[in-house]
Amino acid sequence: MAAPVMAASGVEASGVGVSVSRAVELPAHIGDYYVHHIQDPGKQPLFLLLVGFIASFLFIRFSVRMIRRGVKWWPGNVTPGGLHIHHVVFGVFFLLVAGFVVFATDGSHPWIDGAGLLFGMGCGLVLDEFALLLHLEDVYWSEQGRKSVDAVIIGILFTGLLLVGYLPLGVTPDAPVRWGLVGIISTNACFTVVALLKGKFWSGMLGIMVPGLSWIAAVRLARPRSPWARWRYTGRPRKYARARRREARWHRRADLARQWFFDLIAGKPTPPGVEPSRAHLFAERWAHRVTARLEHAAYAPLDQARVRRLARLNRLAAKHGPSSPTAPASSSAESARRRAAAARRRAVAAGRAKHR
Repeated sequence: MAAPVMAASGVEASGVGVSVSRAVELPAHIGDYYVHHIQDPGKQPLFLLLVGFIASFLFIRFSVRMIRRGVKWWPGNVTPGGLHIHHVVFGVFFLLVAGFVVFATDGSHPWIDGAGLLFGMGCGLVLDEFALLLHLEDVYWSEQGRKSVDAVIIGILFTGLLLVGYLPLGVTPDAPVRWGLVGIISTNACFTVVALLKGKFWSGMLGIMVPGLSWIAAVRLARPRSPWARWRYTGRPRKYARARRREARWHRRADLARQWFFDLIAGKPTPPGVEPSRAHLFAERWAHRVTARLEHAAYAPLDQARVRRLARLNRLAAKHGPSSPTAPASSSAESARRRAAAARRRAVAAGRAKHR
């Protein structure tokens, strides 16, 4: 037993000792990195926020996809009393609780760590239904619902940028000012703005953390529907035609790859003109049925009660029409007079239209 211990402590004379030493050093290296870059600078609440953000988004997307497929072992939607509660409501609740905890505890540990985790969970749930809040209708499984995935990815990238801070460029808050590095950061910011104006959203966003990526996107042709193309390519038809050809050749392939990735993590949207799945509409149908059963005629509004009475009278008139042998003679005569009056009105209306 002494040989492996000596090998793990530094005397690596055999292959077994090397493997044990690496197995011991790897977790220690990860722990040291976390303590040095996350815990010591005070970024642990932000790190927990990012963890809660990603975990809640992945969980809720898994949940809604299971509900959409209609699997029996998954709980399903939350519908107390027939009311479908969207998960954005739980997200807003988590955000409020996290804010109250931070203000009530003055941002002290360990309360701020738990508040950061809860705030990240709320961000994931709220931004997952960003398209619903934007359009004020349930467009979750439509093409407009992809705005929610874009909002979530932007939120994750922004949180990751705040967490990493200045580390990608080698700058720390207590380091002396290096004007060359400041110039690089300013130039990168300008190229990022140009890339965003040229319609290259992801290249611009990733270029914030990876200098050089936004520079390449900024010097290349803009996308045909971008603001840059509307401003600069209107009077230059050749350049606009080149941009359209490049869009058809390269950007559509990138859009297909992005579409495949979004379908993988968020589910495929329902094509236009196609009915949503039965599992997706089950909660809404059940809510309408329960609401209709719970409503009482005595508590219905006046106009609704009148509509119900007229509908009942129409059903009775259709049931006891002239084709029914049990219909009274008076009701049959009344129905005949009504049909004759309706025919005269239609004839008069047709005559007026013909003379016009």
